[in-house]
Amino acid sequence: MNTRKLVLRQAGFLIMALFSIAAFAAAGAGTVTHLSGTLSVQRPDGSVRILSQKSEVNPGDVLTTQRDSYAQINFTDGSSLTMRPNTQFKLEQYNFVQDKPQEDSAFLRLIKGGLRTVTGLVGKRGNQDAYKIGTNTATIGIRGSSGDTLDCTYGCEGVTSTSDQLERGVYHTTYTGSYIMQNEAGSQIIGEGQFGFAKDLKTPPVILPGDPGLNLNQLPFTLGVGGGGIRGGPGQECVVR
Repeated sequence: MNTRKLVLRQAGFLIMALFSIAAFAAAGAGTVTHLSGTLSVQRPDGSVRILSQKSEVNPGDVLTTQRDSYAQINFTDGSSLTMRPNTQFKLEQYNFVQDKPQEDSAFLRLIKGGLRTVTGLVGKRGNQDAYKIGTNTATIGIRGSSGDTLDCTYGCEGVTSTSDQLERGVYHTTYTGSYIMQNEAGSQIIGEGQFGFAKDLKTPPVILPGDPGLNLNQLPFTLGVGGGGIRGGPGQECVVR
């Protein structure tokens, strides 16, 4: 009888542990915390859904905002990003375990449009190169705290009110800390208040003499802070058929 009780108790502990692991795995890499307009996701299995506030985001997801739409996503390491209109990015890689800083990694592939990013623990507590943004013409290493990145390689219509007038290429400005923009032709550190630009893969990134007219202040919310009406609210994801 005692042996049977011991076996049952051990089985109970095992089941609880499995449930805990499953719950942790289901927690998601990030969560949509603010939404104005329409945000969709294509999952790794090819399914497409319309997301709402409180929807989860995971590695392999491709997220897209529509015209006049903004979305903020908060990640488990404390980092955040705001997607601008007509923006698409893929969460290529994300790994954050509280007690394993050596395994930290985050790689965001900005396919088009613009992102405002604020870093969290990934890239700060261990490997400084653990957090990166990939674009069509350059990779941006995030060694700072906050900045804006626009990939206008194939145009930027509707991303900001003036972005359709920009020369094609990738732009980045740093608000705090420093970022590094690099491609196969060279690299450039972009410090606070500076504007970096990479025209194409074959041209080294450069520091611009000033703001080229990005008009980046137009946001209905700035990573959870700021004014502007936020349309929509908590709800269920909708499957696009």
